Amino acid sequence: MADAAPAARPDTFVLLYALAWAGGAIAYTPLLMILLPSHVANLAGTDAGIGWLARIALAGALVASLGNVVFGYLSDITGNRRGWIAGGLVLSALLLPRIGKAQTLDGLIMAVVAWQLALNMMLAPLAAWAGDRVPDSSKGLLGGLMAIAPGAGALSGALVTQPGLIPGTEQLAVVALIVAACVVPVLWLAPPCGATGRRTADQPPPITPAARRKVLQMWGARLSVQIAEATLFAYLLFWLRSLDPAIGENKTALLFSVIMVLSIPVALAAGRWSDRVDRPIVPLAVSALVSAAGLIGMALAADLTLAMAAYGLFGLASAVFLSLHSSQTLRILPRPGRRGRDLGLFNLTNTVPSLIMPWLAITLVPLFGYQALFVILAALALCAAALLATITPQS
Repeated sequence: MADAAPAARPDTFVLLYALAWAGGAIAYTPLLMILLPSHVANLAGTDAGIGWLARIALAGALVASLGNVVFGYLSDITGNRRGWIAGGLVLSALLLPRIGKAQTLDGLIMAVVAWQLALNMMLAPLAAWAGDRVPDSSKGLLGGLMAIAPGAGALSGALVTQPGLIPGTEQLAVVALIVAACVVPVLWLAPPCGATGRRTADQPPPITPAARRKVLQMWGARLSVQIAEATLFAYLLFWLRSLDPAIGENKTALLFSVIMVLSIPVALAAGRWSDRVDRPIVPLAVSALVSAAGLIGMALAADLTLAMAAYGLFGLASAVFLSLHSSQTLRILPRPGRRGRDLGLFNLTNTVPSLIMPWLAITLVPLFGYQALFVILAALALCAAALLATITPQS
């Protein structure tokens, strides 16, 4: 496979990869969670800002969906994951600060679209690289270490929004530098490969109905949880301000940071357990159930303290789910020679929610409040748990 290396000593690569994956999360978390909503609110106001965010998210998600499939496939057929990752890193770092300088809705959409395309030039081959090099026996460990990424993204958001620390005009440039510091080590230190990911004349083995069913179940489960996670990712600040208008960007970033940091040891423990007992799906089903419980708590929360506690439960469980799901997906993809392309199709579970989520928010929140939105999201999380519960070890 592309940039493949002997799997005898995966630990060093796994650690470097986890750092790079964290860099990927840092590239988008502070922007999409805090800096972009804050910038939009300053330009358009809170009420109009919901519509602005919906349109920006729609355009960005469409481009991200296409870009992830295309660049993943290109890294398959060229056999050069490393080169695509490096190119995407440079371009996304150059484009990220431009978003903060946009002053109109059209300008923001254009800036976000260009940045999303460059970012997925980096993220698509990076995701496939782990499948090339990490054996199934270490996929749980990989998933646990990938849980560092949301925490790193959240902490970077808290850092760059710390009052008086970094001027607002320089926050996105600082984010770009942090991303580079995380991604460059794996590009620099990972040993070169011997094999390629180019197409061969040999036909791949046929995909069995059981394998196809497992892929669809994993895809549907992630989509269900990801819709809930994407909704809270984009609208957490607006929801908290509906309960307490005085809450600021930094407090929201700190809340998110604490939750994501706490998810790291939980995901590591669950991932290592799944490796030892060879039960990769059980932690996913349990965390989907806990996510649903957190969303129900959010729907019932009457004050800011209860709301934050319920969000903490949801955020912790969903972070564990998404990290472990990302690594276990590498286990069930049926064609290693098309791993980048197939992960791009799986990545639609990350981008399609951005197409669905804005219209859910625009339709439900003005009429029924956030409570109705959270109940629907809880039902989706329960659907995810049901899909995963039907996957048997032999299926």
